[in-house]
Amino acid sequence: MSTHPLLDLQNIRAVLVRLEETIIFALVERAQFKINAPVYQPGGIPIPHFSGSFLDYLLHGTERLHATVRRYTSPDEHPFFDDLPPSLLPPLDYHAPIVPTQININKRIKTAYEQEIIPLFCPPGDDQQYGSTAVCDVACLQALSKRIHYGKFVAESKYRHDPQRFRSLIAQADHEALRSAITDPLVEARLLERVRRKAATYAQELDDAQPKVVYKLDPDLFVRLYREWIIPMTKDVEIAYLLARPLA
Repeated sequence: MSTHPLLDLQNIRAVLVRLEETIIFALVERAQFKINAPVYQPGGIPIPHFSGSFLDYLLHGTERLHATVRRYTSPDEHPFFDDLPPSLLPPLDYHAPIVPTQININKRIKTAYEQEIIPLFCPPGDDQQYGSTAVCDVACLQALSKRIHYGKFVAESKYRHDPQRFRSLIAQADHEALRSAITDPLVEARLLERVRRKAATYAQELDDAQPKVVYKLDPDLFVRLYREWIIPMTKDVEIAYLLARPLA
């Protein structure tokens, strides 16, 4: 089976490496503010004619605007809301090598972000910086969504590399065997170490007056983020994609 340029492992790796930096920078920015729980509570910050949370309000408005410039027609973008307006721009043929599916786990990503990731990265309390908080949240959620849903490209690449093996596993709908087939412990170990080193650089306070290295955030938090949320969710997307993919 021929390999599309977007499915070349080096190209996929380059995209994922860039997204590591995007995610790290976004969370470093978010962590300068406290948890600010009212941002995530429906009605926590009253908004006329809107019943969701303040984050929902800003995220929904951002996606509505981005939809008009065809952001969500791209195969590597997945919206958090489904009531978005059509694009004002003519459609593009992205020549996407992945099979179109309805797979979108953004609801799960958003829940994990609000309930588990934010308390891990941000100091407790409320500093009332709600607007800045939500702006950072939108950037974090969009980066996490893109990284996790890029698992569709990863899965398609793996399928084309060994179609006979994957056809058999897909036909059996064997989730655990598929999870084993898409897992490379050595690659994951290298990824986690690369994330730790990047975080140690980007989250470092560069202050000549400090006698020792001081971090804005513990680099191991980013390792945990990948190990406990990003990697498992990406694998779930890969498996769901493979099971939805025609056996061709």
